[in-house]
Amino acid sequence: MARAIKKLFGHMHTNCRKSFPHLYIRDDDQKRCAVPDDLVSWDAEWKEYDPDDYTMPHVLSGPEWADPPSIEGLKFNTIDGNIDRRSHMGEYSLDSGENDDFVKDGHYFKNPVGRTGLKGRGTLGKWGPNHAADPIVTRWKRDDAGNKITNPVSQKLVLQFVAIVRRDHGVWAVPGGMVDAGENINVTLKREFSEEAMNTLELPPDQVEKVTTQVNDLFQHGTEVYRGYVDDPRNTDNSWIETVAHNFHDDSGNSVGAFTLNAGDDAIGVKWVDISQDLQLFASHLDFIKKVADIHGCHW
Repeated sequence: MARAIKKLFGHMHTNCRKSFPHLYIRDDDQKRCAVPDDLVSWDAEWKEYDPDDYTMPHVLSGPEWADPPSIEGLKFNTIDGNIDRRSHMGEYSLDSGENDDFVKDGHYFKNPVGRTGLKGRGTLGKWGPNHAADPIVTRWKRDDAGNKITNPVSQKLVLQFVAIVRRDHGVWAVPGGMVDAGENINVTLKREFSEEAMNTLELPPDQVEKVTTQVNDLFQHGTEVYRGYVDDPRNTDNSWIETVAHNFHDDSGNSVGAFTLNAGDDAIGVKWVDISQDLQLFASHLDFIKKVADIHGCHW
């Protein structure tokens, strides 16, 4: 299964390899080594492979969401206290010493998709998988009279989704973020959407209650569109992002679809965006949106 998934995502494992120096750690002095396509797989022999080891100082300072610098005492491929260290892609490799070049600095596990050109954790808090959740909230595009709008070329209905501008990268993206330790992913989905697209962290209590009620109602009926590895510019050989993406569709447009969007938390902009193949989105988010378009049979 793992081999099949690697093959499936081989064409995607590019954002992290090509991210430096701009999108990743915002440090012009820190670059990845170049990894050719034919040497991404750990199965491809590359004895000279010796990338830099980098973990951002803020991560090393010991915030509550980050692992300690050493992996000693941590459990992998299982639940470790209140942290889920399992991968959606199956068990990831815990190299016990066959590859001395790889484990000499204490890096005993490998990104399941392959080499990234950088060791350590980069900006990520957890060794191994860093779990995230991405809520994709959609509605039909309508005219002022409330009629659904059809694309004149494809003759298919136009679907819209809530997009945010990420504070860290300035790129349009699906709302979402990391799953907190011990947090149920359904809670993460609602929390991230409410904070980033509705700015509930800054709203008065009465408005927070109204937004929360509407979001809770809409998020009762979601469709999972993706679960697995994300081709994210923050990934390293030893730390990577995996996500679960759910589509929550407001078919009538009278629920969340009628709310005024308000960017907050990690977002600096938010709006309803028409779905099409021409979108430029962060990381693998366009792949998620394509799956949503297929589900609804809308214009693409």
